[in-house]
Amino acid sequence: MRRREFLMLSAAVPVAAVAGFPNGEAPLPPDWRTFELVTSVEVASPLGRTQLWLPVPMSASSNYQRLISADYDAPGAVRAQLVMVPGYDVQLLNVEWGDPAAVGRVTLTHRVATCDRRVDLGAAGRGSTAVAASESAGALQKYLRATALLPTDGIVRATAERICASKHGEIDKARAIYEWVVENTARDPKTPGCGMGDVGSMLKSGYLGGKCADINALFVALARSVDTPARDAYGIRVADSRLGYKSLGRSGDVSKAQHCRAEFYAQDMGWIPVDPADVRKIMLEEVPGGLALADPRVQAARSALFGSWEMNWVAYNHGHDVVLPGSSRPPVPFLMYPNAKTGGELVNSLDPTTFRYEIYARELAA
Repeated sequence: MRRREFLMLSAAVPVAAVAGFPNGEAPLPPDWRTFELVTSVEVASPLGRTQLWLPVPMSASSNYQRLISADYDAPGAVRAQLVMVPGYDVQLLNVEWGDPAAVGRVTLTHRVATCDRRVDLGAAGRGSTAVAASESAGALQKYLRATALLPTDGIVRATAERICASKHGEIDKARAIYEWVVENTARDPKTPGCGMGDVGSMLKSGYLGGKCADINALFVALARSVDTPARDAYGIRVADSRLGYKSLGRSGDVSKAQHCRAEFYAQDMGWIPVDPADVRKIMLEEVPGGLALADPRVQAARSALFGSWEMNWVAYNHGHDVVLPGSSRPPVPFLMYPNAKTGGELVNSLDPTTFRYEIYARELAA
């Protein structure tokens, strides 16, 4: 089963159209870059009915990312379709085989355009209201709610209230939380994948080590607990960094380059990008032996990553507690890796002996 979807660059859901820029939309400005991502996935030992769920880049256009097309090939599948999961608008490719002997390698190809994202945090003080489109109160409400692994009461709220004592407004509170997270967490190289983001367990144990899905989830839960809308952004690195940080980029084989970021919402400013986890990544991985928090390279990143993202990275979704279509299993905490189920059991996404996948990224010529 083979299907090619061309997505309207301003649409919130996938729409069949023609190649290129539908509806006469102008070509991308010179500061945008276009990437092609090719994901190949194989369930090693299928048993009975088998399903595959692959994350797809966000289809809603923004001022930093546009999904241009998605092309997929699923040999032997009885069903293969792009699906939008309600709640957080998580888009995924859902593939299903009834006969295990028919299960084949699935290939998913995306073309995505990105532009470096930077918010002028001084604009609020100048009274500017033209920085970003505003969100409705209803839309923001889901980014204040607790999730299975991001509680907003108990020790989480108590910690956030202590951090934010005497702080007023979303930006001041978010900055205080960001600085606290940078100073009190640590990147743990032994953490599988990107971590789980179990914020309650982190705070109760007192061990704030982990990877991006742990460290940035901590920022999100703390912000939500003091009434600042915040969300994780799950995605993947697709190119080397142009900012001089070797640890903050990946090109070619990006099979293990998944990365979770975060953002918070401020009135009159819109969504503001942050990434405290990458500050800690630089400290651990940028040079052999690591860097101290006071190192100028770390401090430069610490300042930049409150208000900007280098878009050598593609966002998949903001989802939590994602219900996988056709699965009777509990929701997964987030969808950033390929997921599969065979014989009624979920396959470990991080175990290459049973679930093999490769993801390759390349930049396309302008």
